Amino acid sequence: MNTFDWHGGAISRATKVDAAYKNTQNVRRFLIGQCGPSFRFDRGLMAWIRNGNAKTVGDIADEWQRRQA
Repeated sequence: MNTFDWHGGAISRATKVDAAYKNTQNVRRFLIGQCGPSFRFDRGLMAWIRNGNAKTVGDIADEWQRRQA
């Protein structure tokens, strides 16, 4: 089974969130770049990320921004 390297892999908006997803500094840097310096993981967002529905890292950025609106 070949899973994405969340610690060092090149992340794009199209990167699929898989069962091995981790909130690494690599992911945090990408999301800060997408969402701005106020980006933070919170419990609600984490629950949404892990809800079992297929999503990409771009979907995470979009959802965080929607929650901030």
